[in-house]
Amino acid sequence: MAELQFFFGTMGSGKSTQALQVHYNLTQRGLHCVLLTQLDRAEGVVSSRLGVTAEAVVIKPTVDLYRLIASIHRSGEGLDAVICDESQFYEPAQIDQLARVVDELRVDVYAYGLLTSFQGELFPGSKRLLEMADTRNELQVEARCFCGRRATHNARLVNGRQVYDGELKVVGDTTANAEVEVSYDLRCREHWLSGRNDAQQRALFDELRLDELPLELEHGF
Repeated sequence: MAELQFFFGTMGSGKSTQALQVHYNLTQRGLHCVLLTQLDRAEGVVSSRLGVTAEAVVIKPTVDLYRLIASIHRSGEGLDAVICDESQFYEPAQIDQLARVVDELRVDVYAYGLLTSFQGELFPGSKRLLEMADTRNELQVEARCFCGRRATHNARLVNGRQVYDGELKVVGDTTANAEVEVSYDLRCREHWLSGRNDAQQRALFDELRLDELPLELEHGF
């Protein structure tokens, strides 16, 4: 029985690595798979931060995934599985199309993606996957905030400062112009809400410690 499976986690939780591992395992068994991605760090491949890559079909928001996959499935030797990386960026309609792939073509779909955006809200694609998937699986590789606690949120940094507004789909490590550097960091809920980085948190902690000193110690009496 084919299924639509959704695997989610924060950045650094191994989503792309697991997608590549599933792709490798299935192809090694002689099964036919297609690897899809959107807005990956490298064009035309799925890439893991561990350095592993595999060729992939890059899809745009306007692509009808059911028609694309059906055309591949009905040509050659058919398809056994579709593996979707960066699925948070897919349009909700494309998630419905993936559900049709499972139900009508009997092809397994493995979707990997972030759950929430830098604004702390569900990505539209991830929201639809939670609604439509047969199984939902949180990846168990726990990324950590700079404070050591479990990271639960993805923070967007513009020139090193956390922001909460802006375009939803912006890939990290991009330089739209020489004056703007966009990157991402992992935060626990407290530090995502506060927007403080490690240096700012340490400075605040030192300031609080100074405020708590007895008056005679503060002035060296």
